Amino acid sequence: MPRVRIADPSLADNPPKDAVKDAEDLSRSPLNVRRLVLDVDKAVRHPSLVEMADAIQRCAGVEACNITVGEIDVETIGTNITIEGTSLDYEEIVRTIENTGAVVHSLDQIVVGDRILEDTPRRR
Repeated sequence: MPRVRIADPSLADNPPKDAVKDAEDLSRSPLNVRRLVLDVDKAVRHPSLVEMADAIQRCAGVEACNITVGEIDVETIGTNITIEGTSLDYEEIVRTIENTGAVVHSLDQIVVGDRILEDTPRRR
């Protein structure tokens, strides 16, 4: 069961039953992940973008994948990978990408729910 963070230290040994229930519900019902945006680096020679895309699209729930080259260095290529689908498994996707020889640096966006909600930039 996931750990429950308790704001009141006096409740640490005996957390409220509804907090424990919420944590149990989360562990039983996975999020419906609809979009992931990942910052991924790969070597210049291997894997190819096609190899990475092929591996990603074989993951459960993946409906679309976009790989965009952001930076090219002497030995590495920095990419932004956007993946959309239904009930995407983040761990499976990261494992799959890393099995091709690329490295996932960060999760830059996650969209969950029954539909995809576009990001609304803040005005300052």
